[in-house]
Amino acid sequence: MQKPKLLEQLRNAIRYKHYSIRTEECYIYWARKYIFFHGKRHPAEMGSEEISQFLTYLAVKRKVAASTQNQAFSAILFLYKHILKKDLNLLENVTRAKKPIKLPVVFTREEVRSILLQLKDTQWLMANLLYGSGLRLNECLKLRVKDVDFGYKQIAVRNGKGNKDRITMLPAHITGRLLLHLEKCKKIHENDLEAGYGTVYMPYALERKYKNANREWGWQYVFPAPKISTDPRSGIKRRHHMGEHFLQRAIKNAIRIAGINKPGSCHSLRHSFATHLLESGYDIRTVQELLGHKDLSTTMIYTHVLNKGGKGVMSPADSLFTAEVTC
Repeated sequence: MQKPKLLEQLRNAIRYKHYSIRTEECYIYWARKYIFFHGKRHPAEMGSEEISQFLTYLAVKRKVAASTQNQAFSAILFLYKHILKKDLNLLENVTRAKKPIKLPVVFTREEVRSILLQLKDTQWLMANLLYGSGLRLNECLKLRVKDVDFGYKQIAVRNGKGNKDRITMLPAHITGRLLLHLEKCKKIHENDLEAGYGTVYMPYALERKYKNANREWGWQYVFPAPKISTDPRSGIKRRHHMGEHFLQRAIKNAIRIAGINKPGSCHSLRHSFATHLLESGYDIRTVQELLGHKDLSTTMIYTHVLNKGGKGVMSPADSLFTAEVTC
């Protein structure tokens, strides 16, 4: 039997480790870029020096962001470690892109309200979960019916960032509209079953372990895609969840219509969720658990948002003119 080509071996290794399809596409892209940068030489013939040259090129010539360079580095490291079985020494000579320290974009409560007023139906529900539950966009898209608990008013986030599960709250004011939305989705699912479809992607080996679970209502996505599509990995035709652009474009448009002059995005609603909880006096450890942060220092960034921009310190100009008015 002929041995698979290098990139095919890489793809198989990524899938064996159950990495997301986005990670798969990213790693394949950077492995190919690395090979072409060195004139299509086989990576087995190259080592730390060639990797350093490529990463330095990305930082110096291409001027890529630090996160982009780190992506490329992770992809190449995965290739050498899991496919070529080579242990690389620490790359001390590589020029790394400097990661800027940035504060998150946070909307005020009134700005959040203005944004939500511009949205309707499914987009309104999704945006409310980002702000009201602190979900990441992908967590919202991949939410399953069984993980929404209306009785306890909570949401179970499965396989979040870092493959961690957590529990967060379900905003009470959206429950009525969310129930109506799920009723419509259930009818779509029943129609799919009648048409010979109705299966949904199941993580890991659950599809083999629970033979009919992929047809059950509880496993379906809360926000299903409008059309049935072909799974790029398995080739099976089924209904996936909504795409990212569905909400991203709507949020960008809502920010523009609301007249908010901040470079906000879907993730800014999650930032606002955390900041507003801290403003309300909730313990930072509680906020950390709701957000699913591994390290408390990640959550601490929101305290910097609270302490800057005039909230933590009074401007000397204000005290000067207050004194003049008093006089």
